[in-house]
Amino acid sequence: MKTNTISYKCRQFMMFAGVATFIFAAVVIIPFVYGVYLTFTSWDGVSSQKPFVGISNYLSTFSDAAYWQALGRTILYSFIAVILVNVVAFLLAFLVTSGVKGQNFFRAGFFIPNLIGGIVLGYVWKFVFNRAFVALGNALSIGALSTSWLATTNGAMLCLIIVSVWQYAGYMMLIYVAGFMSVSADVLEAARIDGCTNTQSIVRISVPLMASSFVQCLFLTITRCFMVYDVNLSLTNGEPFNSSVMAAMHVYNQAFTYKNYGTGQAEALILFVVCAVVGVLQVSIGKKAEVSA
Repeated sequence: MKTNTISYKCRQFMMFAGVATFIFAAVVIIPFVYGVYLTFTSWDGVSSQKPFVGISNYLSTFSDAAYWQALGRTILYSFIAVILVNVVAFLLAFLVTSGVKGQNFFRAGFFIPNLIGGIVLGYVWKFVFNRAFVALGNALSIGALSTSWLATTNGAMLCLIIVSVWQYAGYMMLIYVAGFMSVSADVLEAARIDGCTNTQSIVRISVPLMASSFVQCLFLTITRCFMVYDVNLSLTNGEPFNSSVMAAMHVYNQAFTYKNYGTGQAEALILFVVCAVVGVLQVSIGKKAEVSA
């Protein structure tokens, strides 16, 4: 009887989740395990031989100053971009839920940048920074715009942050819009009757009740910023003087440009662990805040 029950449950599982499980294993689990195995080899990504080298790739990674500089640069970029993306997204969500005329049009307009591929987005903004802003600066005699920001080390990082905010804010706005709409109108009405101003209602009522929206948006922006590559490639390509090379670009170059696939895979695994730790900590802290709210 017990065997029949187990067999029945297995058939049920295979019927409803079997295909999805197979695809997930083929696309995520197996490549991940295979990638971990490659970190212990000196494979060049081409040859059929994969010599086993133990932990030497990890030792090379820990001694690779360029990788840790790229990782530190990524952490700084992510910290600034995550804050700005969520601030802008929250303000946009408040705007398009405040009853402003044409708010549905604005929602669609703010979301459109997220639909543009990162490669295309980078080339478009590269033209804007190199040509449009420079022409505008020369015409109006604005010194800050007379030369391309992409030509300086700090300017290139600033450009990456601006483009990331422009790309991600619209998507996060939708999550905050859902958060604003989930706050009961009765609660807000009661707060107004008790004498709360609009600002006090937002800070004391709406924001605590939107804790789940903040958790989701922070997690999505952190993971996206840590893994940024396409915009980094098309907008700056790591220039000038490799000052804007992010961790993902460094990993790609190590594996596919320099043919150090084992080392590149080890660096990618470390990047994954860092991103996972930061993401899990953020979600756990956010969930505690959500429960207390």
